[in-house]
Amino acid sequence: MINIVLFGKPGAGKGTQAEFLKTKYNLTHISTGDLFRFNLKNDTALGKLAKTYIDKGELVPDEVTIKMLEDEVSKNPDTAGFLFDGFPRTTAQANALDAFLVSKEWEVTATIALEADDEVLVQRLLERGKTSGRADDQDESLIRNRYQEYNEKTAPLIEYYKAQGKYFPVNGIGEIAEITSRLSSVIDTL
Repeated sequence: MINIVLFGKPGAGKGTQAEFLKTKYNLTHISTGDLFRFNLKNDTALGKLAKTYIDKGELVPDEVTIKMLEDEVSKNPDTAGFLFDGFPRTTAQANALDAFLVSKEWEVTATIALEADDEVLVQRLLERGKTSGRADDQDESLIRNRYQEYNEKTAPLIEYYKAQGKYFPVNGIGEIAEITSRLSSVIDTL
């Protein structure tokens, strides 16, 4: 089983790349963004709680995110592997993911990070916001707040996964096919 954490700032292309990778490697794609949107759209208790944070450009608390993720993983017991998109975002979440996977006799195989300059990503998100309908993609101050949250809470995961020998940075700038090829080069060596 191969379990990949696809890592990167908002707008780095995780969702776009996940679509290609899940098909190529027969992985179950779990996007916390999709889980949040499902819960928000269906007005679930977890969705209502998550919305209060998302609307302010803040990260949703760990316990909410972890519960959503565990529920989704449990729906796919016979998968060839998972592609985690947007999770973990904090060291506490990484520890929770490791503990949860160990309970199933699995582990994170690799963390692959899409790296890109903040200014490029801000423009990507503002452009996406024109069609996505997401409030957090339409306001530059909210986007920059998300990056500040990322730098404070998520960037420490780089060291967490480096210490395990599971961190692989990939240039996230360029044509989509180019980036997919870079990601595949890493995955093919695992």
